[in-house]
Amino acid sequence: MSKSSNGLLSELERDAVIELRHAMHRQPELSNAEWKTQARIRKMLERFGFEDAKPFHNTGLYVDIEGTALGPGRKIAVRGDIDALPIQETRDDLPYCSQVNGVMHACGHDMHGSIALGTAIALRRLRDNFAGKVRVFFQPAEEAEPLGGRTVQDDRLLEGFDRAVGFHVSPGIPAGMFGAQEGAVTKSADQFKITITGKMAHGASPHNGIDAVTIAAAFVNEVQKVVSREMPPDDGAVITIGTMHGGEATNIVCPSVVMEGTIRTGSSDRRGLLCQRVRELAEGVVAMHRGEAQFVIRAGEPAVVNDAEMVKRFKQVVHDTAGREAFFSERRPVAGSDDFGFYAACVPSIYFWFGSRAPGNESYVHTPTFGASDELVIPTTELTVRYILDLLSS
Repeated sequence: MSKSSNGLLSELERDAVIELRHAMHRQPELSNAEWKTQARIRKMLERFGFEDAKPFHNTGLYVDIEGTALGPGRKIAVRGDIDALPIQETRDDLPYCSQVNGVMHACGHDMHGSIALGTAIALRRLRDNFAGKVRVFFQPAEEAEPLGGRTVQDDRLLEGFDRAVGFHVSPGIPAGMFGAQEGAVTKSADQFKITITGKMAHGASPHNGIDAVTIAAAFVNEVQKVVSREMPPDDGAVITIGTMHGGEATNIVCPSVVMEGTIRTGSSDRRGLLCQRVRELAEGVVAMHRGEAQFVIRAGEPAVVNDAEMVKRFKQVVHDTAGREAFFSERRPVAGSDDFGFYAACVPSIYFWFGSRAPGNESYVHTPTFGASDELVIPTTELTVRYILDLLSS
C-alpha cells in the first residue's frame, strides 16, 4: 500500500480527507437528503480556501480550480458521489461506524466524496503547475431518483469540458490495485411499470372473469425470452421483475396487478430495442388474455462507456506511480449501473476501480458488512491527482 502513496498530499490535506471520510460514514444520508453532508463538505472546502462552491441538484456542490500556468489547457471534470443506502450497518469493529439507524455507506461513497475533496484541495495548491480548469463534483443521489447525474447533464454542467473522471471502490479487486477497461463498464438501467386490468369474478367461476394474476404470470414467463432469444449472448442484458402487487382475497379472481422492474444492457444501440420489446410483449400477452395494460417506462442512467485513450493513459499513470503490478488487468464483467453514465454521455470519460479486498473486508457493496480500509483513500486520491494532471497536459 505504501508504494501507491507518493507524498503528493500534505499531512494537513491527508488529515482532512480522512476526517471527512469518518464524518460521512458516521452520519450517512440517503439520496436527495444529503444536507448535512453538503454543509460539511462546504465547510471543509472553505478551510482550504474555496469560497465559491456552487450548489446543484439541491444537495450537491461543485468547485472549479483554474490553472494559472501559461497555455490554453484542457477542462476536466471529476465526480465523487456522496449519498448512502438504506441498510443497517453490522460492522461493530469500526470506530467510525454509522450512527444513523438503518442507513450506512454500503457503497463506499464516503470514500468517493473524500477522494474528491483531496483531489480538489491538492489541485488548488498545485494550480500554478497547469493550465486549464478542473471542476470537482460532490454529487448527491447516485443511488435513487431523481438522480444527481441527470441534473449534471440536463443543467449542462459539463458544457465546454473535454473529459470526465469517475471512480468506484471494488471489493472484487485486491486492496492497493487499480483497474479500468475500455468500452461499457456498467449497464443502462431503465425502469418500467405495467398495470394489468382484468375482470373480477368469484373464485369458483373463473370463466366469468379475466384473471390479472394469470396474465401477469404469463408475462413474467415470456419476458425472459427477450433476453435469451433476442439478445446476443455477450450483451449481458438483464430484465428483472422487482415488485408485483395484486389480489384482494383467496376466493376472488384478481382484477388488477401492478408490476415494476428494470431493463439493463451495456449496449446503447440495443437499449431502445429492449424497452420496445418489453412494451410489445406486455401489450401482446395482455391482449391475448383479453385484458388491458398500461405500460410506463422511465429512462434511467445510460451505460458508462470508457474512452479507450483515457484508459490507456490511466494504465500508464498507474504503472509510473504505483508499479506495473498495481494495475488489475483482468477484464471485469459488466454489472450494475451508475449515473456517471450521464457524464460519459456528454464527454469522453473514464470510470476506474480501486481495489479494497483484504482480510476482514471481503464483503461486497450494498451489504451490511461492507467495509474498506482508510489506507486506500490517500493513495487513490494521489493517483487521481496525478492522472488529472496528466490529462491536463495532454
